Amino acid sequence: MESRTTVVHEARTDRASIGEPAAPQRAAGQRSARLPRDERRAQLLAAAQEVFVANGYHGAAMDEIAETAHVSKPVLYQHFPSKRELYLALLDSHLTSLTELMLGALSSTTDNDERVQAVMRAYYRFIASDDQAHRLVFESDLINDPDVSSRLETFNKTFADAVARVIAEDTKLPPMEAQLLGRGLAGMAQVSARYWLETDGNLDLDVASDLIYRLAWRGISRFPKET
Repeated sequence: MESRTTVVHEARTDRASIGEPAAPQRAAGQRSARLPRDERRAQLLAAAQEVFVANGYHGAAMDEIAETAHVSKPVLYQHFPSKRELYLALLDSHLTSLTELMLGALSSTTDNDERVQAVMRAYYRFIASDDQAHRLVFESDLINDPDVSSRLETFNKTFADAVARVIAEDTKLPPMEAQLLGRGLAGMAQVSARYWLETDGNLDLDVASDLIYRLAWRGISRFPKET
């Protein structure tokens, strides 16, 4: 038993002496280790976002997404059967997060002045924290696709309806008028935030969002309230 142990030890020593590694090392570009399904899905979505934002939907390739995620194409297709389904899943994820953020800001206080401020600040912080997500949602070259446009309209309507309900309760305006103001406020947040994003940080986020909040509030607060 002792002699056999010695032979094995010497054989290992000989392999090490000629440069053979004791354990295999991952080669450059080697596929990533096996992950739980949810973690793998999140990894693939993150890689897809990077490629979609860089190349646009039409310029993005599943090959490049798989390479960016360090997985094989079969693994990518196991989770997302097509590039379209991958894009829509990514869009749904971001719109869900943004919807929750906006509705949370609206419900964070019962003071309408503070509500308007909270909504504007939340929207600006969303695009500041992940400008890629914002570009993918609102600046995609697939924005006129029916499935994409319907998702965007659902988000816009949900956001505007929530704002309109607050306005209607406070001012007693008819539903259609309150809805129009809700759309206007939502559009004000989106358009001004997209412009702010192009300033590359030359204007402070809180300063920018407060400017738009004051503009919006001075308009909305002039409508008659219930007496």
